[in-house]
Amino acid sequence: MGMTITEKIIAAHSGKASVKPGDNVWVDVDVLMTHDVCGPGTIGIFKKQFGDTAKVWDREKVVIIPDHYIFTSDPHANRNVDIIRAFAKEQDLPYYYDVGTDNYKGVCHVALAQEGHNRPGEVLFGTDSHTCTSGAFGMFSTGIGNTDAAFILGTGKLWVKVPETMRFEFRGQFPPYLMAKDILLQVIGDIGCDGATYRTMEWAGDAVMSLSMEERMTLCNMAIEAGGKNAVIEADQTTFDYLETRNKKPYNVVHGDADANTFFHKVYDADKMEPVVAKPHSPDNRALARECSDVKLDRAYIGSCTGGKLTDFIAAAEILKGEKVKIGTFIVPATMEVEQELNTHKIDGKTVMQIFEEAGCHIGEPSCAACLGGPADTFGRTQGSEVVISTTNRNFPGRMGSKQSSVFLASPYTAAASALTGRVTDPREFMAAAV
Repeated sequence: MGMTITEKIIAAHSGKASVKPGDNVWVDVDVLMTHDVCGPGTIGIFKKQFGDTAKVWDREKVVIIPDHYIFTSDPHANRNVDIIRAFAKEQDLPYYYDVGTDNYKGVCHVALAQEGHNRPGEVLFGTDSHTCTSGAFGMFSTGIGNTDAAFILGTGKLWVKVPETMRFEFRGQFPPYLMAKDILLQVIGDIGCDGATYRTMEWAGDAVMSLSMEERMTLCNMAIEAGGKNAVIEADQTTFDYLETRNKKPYNVVHGDADANTFFHKVYDADKMEPVVAKPHSPDNRALARECSDVKLDRAYIGSCTGGKLTDFIAAAEILKGEKVKIGTFIVPATMEVEQELNTHKIDGKTVMQIFEEAGCHIGEPSCAACLGGPADTFGRTQGSEVVISTTNRNFPGRMGSKQSSVFLASPYTAAASALTGRVTDPREFMAAAV
């Protein structure tokens, strides 16, 4: 019996010829990522267990990216950044991307890709549940807690149980009004928020392989919202082209075996899919966007690791071009690179940023911003009972700030269309040629 992509990567990093679901093995780690929320806790445990003068196992393999609670006057949030800054200096870490400097990047999951830390065939752990995003590059990447991260800091290894694989295959071609966010909300709605618990979500099929790297990242990003251990997409020429100017290290491409055993395999007809949303207060509370047209909105939010990449903003700008928003609309680039692209990429002679500004949008600094709620002065944070449509990844009570707010998750197309009408809106209303 052959092995899946995930099984092959774990086997290679545990020194074994083969592994199967349920096996427990020691895995050698290629990259450990942490940020300002979990970094201080990880550092504290590392020092307690390995000693105040201990050095990390490999300074070239540690990446620290402040991104969550950074543009705030909150003293506790600022203290977190002070702690990781001091640790990076103490350990002489080359990959610390400090806020307030020319080296600042933005949201960790997008920055990892842009800075060349994602490589096919490797193992990447991060103290953030959306670390599964990096699986878009054909690697094993998943979120862990502070204690596990501290152990990796000291040893470069982690004890891992091999997950079963669920394979989601999309045949045909996605319609022009559909985005990766629609696809994964459809799947999460099908299997539920616990449907992939401690399993690999492997995305496959001609429709998936036709997606850009940024859309593949979105597809892998929310595996955790289905309970998944990780997500993965087989690396191909699209992957190699993205890495060509960003990665400087060799990598090994891993292909799954045709006879690999999967726990679950479902085939979708990509051509027949429609724009969907996740209604409050769960990512699996799915409905078609056109079925929610009576829902009045107070705010639209386009940003985060899930919906704050250039591809996401180009989609939103295509809808907002020449129009005015009817509700408060917040635009938050995931990274500094994305922000720069918004100021250079043009649609019909105008930059994406100009389109947003002329439409009346509010523009925030590159960061996680309101996606995780954050301190009271966080850009875009809900303060009361607002009804929001958002390209973020979770809509639990309080996720974007106020516990009284209600959040609808949607694609950038749907969020932008809804910003123009003040109600949940199927983007096909503004894409007549695509219907």
